[in-house]
Amino acid sequence: MTSSHTDCHFCLQSLRGRKYALREENAYCVPCYDSLYANPCEECKQPIECSSKDLAYKGRHWHEGCFRCAKCSRSLVEKPFAAKDEVLLCTECYSDEYSSKCFHCQKTIMPGSRKMEFKGSSWHESCFVCQYCRQPLGTKPLITKDNENYCLPCFEKQFAHHCYACKKVITSGGVAYHDQPWHEECFVCTVCKTQLSRQRFISKDEYPYCVDCFSKFHAKKCAACKKPVAALGGAKYISFEERQWHGECFSCAKCSVSLVGQEFLTRQDDILCQKCASA
Repeated sequence: MTSSHTDCHFCLQSLRGRKYALREENAYCVPCYDSLYANPCEECKQPIECSSKDLAYKGRHWHEGCFRCAKCSRSLVEKPFAAKDEVLLCTECYSDEYSSKCFHCQKTIMPGSRKMEFKGSSWHESCFVCQYCRQPLGTKPLITKDNENYCLPCFEKQFAHHCYACKKVITSGGVAYHDQPWHEECFVCTVCKTQLSRQRFISKDEYPYCVDCFSKFHAKKCAACKKPVAALGGAKYISFEERQWHGECFSCAKCSVSLVGQEFLTRQDDILCQKCASA
């Protein structure tokens, strides 16, 4: 600018007909002003002359032409930008470098767009979908299998076991019997309906029975006392010609001596020790 100021405040040279700058009401010729007060540019380190535009950010200064993205060198003048470790970046470069990547498509999740978080990973909302029906999962309950996410109906349809008895989905626990899954509460004795998941049972013709019911309806009867012969882990029994005896019942029909481990003879339906058979 030019005005009625006569001399430079610093070098005292006449300002008549010359451009000058004012600072605290004092006039300076352009060379003096630049040498005394011009800010150094962060990029090129040269003074930003009073004739140039000085762009400032957080106490730092740039020439207009030096105010650029540190990565792609595009001008940041009148454009949004971000700073990372005092380095200026355009929003695109900042997003590529520091924004989250979508776990599914591996593309940047741009600032301002909706982001889904699941198990420490980030997703575009449009990428966070059920692997089977492709519907958005949002905040719905889901199940992960082999790094793929499924809504509950699709997971149950594709992978869940269905109870052999009631045909409903087994969501937890369960019992395996003859290669078929059962709810614990559905796995019951064929006769008395007692739950068998936590007790011993016997299988006959692919049907499960509690020990009492099996003994009552299917266990072989002792030829002597006619009571069931223990079928599962009970006392020892003796079998001969399709007949069975409790160990304590296997005795001579005449003298009642035990025949367990002894030689014996049969006469009709009786078993006899050798002495009684010979008499």
